[in-house]
Amino acid sequence: MGKKLLVLIAFLAFFNASSQTTYFPPLSGNTWNTVSPASLGWCQDQLDTLIDYLGNRNTKAFIILKDGKIALEKYYGTFTQDSAWYWASSGKTLTAFTVGIAQQEGLLSINDTTSDYLNSGWTASPAPKEDQITIRHQLTMTSGLDDGVPDYTCTIDTCLQYLANAGTRWAYHNGPYTLLDDVIQSATGQTLNSYFSQKIGSQTGITGSYFPSGYNNVFFSKPRSMARFGLLVLNKGIWNGNSILSDTAYFNQMVNTSQLLNPSYGYLWWLNGKSSFMLPTLQTVFPGSLNPSAPDDMYAAVGKNGQLINIVPSQNLVFIRMGNSPGTGGAVPVAFNDTIWQKLNTVFCNASSVSDVISDKNLKVYPNPALQIVTIEMPKQIFDLQITDLAGRIIFENKHIWQKLEIDIQNFEKGIYLAQVVTNSKATYTKKIVVLR
Repeated sequence: MGKKLLVLIAFLAFFNASSQTTYFPPLSGNTWNTVSPASLGWCQDQLDTLIDYLGNRNTKAFIILKDGKIALEKYYGTFTQDSAWYWASSGKTLTAFTVGIAQQEGLLSINDTTSDYLNSGWTASPAPKEDQITIRHQLTMTSGLDDGVPDYTCTIDTCLQYLANAGTRWAYHNGPYTLLDDVIQSATGQTLNSYFSQKIGSQTGITGSYFPSGYNNVFFSKPRSMARFGLLVLNKGIWNGNSILSDTAYFNQMVNTSQLLNPSYGYLWWLNGKSSFMLPTLQTVFPGSLNPSAPDDMYAAVGKNGQLINIVPSQNLVFIRMGNSPGTGGAVPVAFNDTIWQKLNTVFCNASSVSDVISDKNLKVYPNPALQIVTIEMPKQIFDLQITDLAGRIIFENKHIWQKLEIDIQNFEKGIYLAQVVTNSKATYTKKIVVLR
């Protein structure tokens, strides 16, 4: 009895030590609570090195949020807190979030055929092939349309050529993505800016607008609005107790592997810590993590010329970067993002200044493949568990598990499932489960 009491006391102490209170700034005005890097145990000399590095790489704005508070806010040249800048492809994540709200309101389903909203003939594909394309395929870059056309941003039907069946090929293709904006407008009966402002902007203090640029619709905002969006997503779609995106199944699908072709891609979000990744314009599968210098649970919005939002649940941390090209290029400058993390790792010189991060090697799933029983184990940890199928449907969930749990999977259909473990320190790890029959 005494031993059980000690375990309970240890549990409560661990839970209280690990729990974090997230701050949210007021919806209007420039008030935003701050926390000093010194109080977090960060190394000031390394912070200066990071600031200088960013300045030498054409950065205009860089903000770090810790527990929602501003730990670092730096502007360069004539750029200020009130200057606006473009998000480029980082804005894809805002579109994904907006699609989730439209689905939550019953205005669309991501399993709907895109033609339901854009009408037949929105591509130059044969009708049976076009009818295979769903909103989910647009969100996951798996439309099967040819990204090798002269202008892969083009949204005219003649530019949207069939190459492969929807869902069988991953390719970073702006044209089908951009047409999600028309899907949203068709489903909601509102302009994109009006729907965004009503459902997201007015409830979070995010100010900004979409502007046409060629075939694209590009979101422009002040830096703090980009940081607000990062904070909203860090808090799983909830702003200061107000649930903006309450569809938890959709949210979890959005920031986890959305298909098996490119494990490092969710619904328009880039995911770290996966087994492999693909990049724009290439059909090469690269082994390893997208950003090896970043925490495994980091996920990111990444846009041309280094428009960045990085979110790390295990550290309750967000950073954003706006600016011109850092000199390392491509539509998705992941190498630049990784270099920032190399600098940040030296800034976080005091391990106690951030949440303890447990290696995903500590997460054990066995036997795997499994027939009747599978055990999920995280030694010396209290964790929540959620198992989903590849469509993102929740098959099983349990909370406040101590160390391990045996699960009867005899009612699971044969196939591949994803086990997501969230520890009390908010570290998130995902492993694959193969169920046999």
